Amino acid sequence: MSGGGDASHGDRVPDDHHGEERTEDLLAEWTVGGIVSTLVPLLVAMSILQMVSGTVLESFEEQLLQYPSLLVVVPVMIGTAGNLGSIMCARLSTLLHLGTLEFTPANPDIRANVGAVIGLAATVFVLLGIASWMIGRLLGGSLGLGRILVITVVSGMLLSVWVVLVSTLAVYVSYQLGYDPDDTTIPVVTNVCDITGVLILFGVVAVVL
Repeated sequence: MSGGGDASHGDRVPDDHHGEERTEDLLAEWTVGGIVSTLVPLLVAMSILQMVSGTVLESFEEQLLQYPSLLVVVPVMIGTAGNLGSIMCARLSTLLHLGTLEFTPANPDIRANVGAVIGLAATVFVLLGIASWMIGRLLGGSLGLGRILVITVVSGMLLSVWVVLVSTLAVYVSYQLGYDPDDTTIPVVTNVCDITGVLILFGVVAVVL
């Protein structure tokens, strides 16, 4: 990949003229060799991070066996967080390539995407709480609906806010380093969400239970 982003782009990254140049640069760089050389080191690093994630999850084995509902919550929560992060990264990357992305909270495009991710998360994590309670009861769990809803909604909303921050930062840093966000951001965000999702979930569990 070519060098990093131009600081002269200012708040809008990139502007129309620089956006056209940047798009032409990216099209020239979209080769099999270029994509592989970017992704292989990144995927190796993410694989190591996944092993860390598994170790973190194993440390909560006792609580998972004590409360069967949490066995349902863990994979769905970290999977949903990864999916929300992928959506956010993809939409920001598209805006970046179109030359309409401004990295500022005042940008209506960013606010609209943040609102969509938060709203989607609120819906999914309420449904997750109800579903995990029902499955937990079938498995002989004793965790009440109120507590499991507090756990899924609070940890889910905290995680969705974290997803928004990590996704936006990943796209911005990738662009500044001269990498195509389409190649780099989704693996990074999904792996980060795997680890932080477990930590946030069991942080809330420790408070509620």
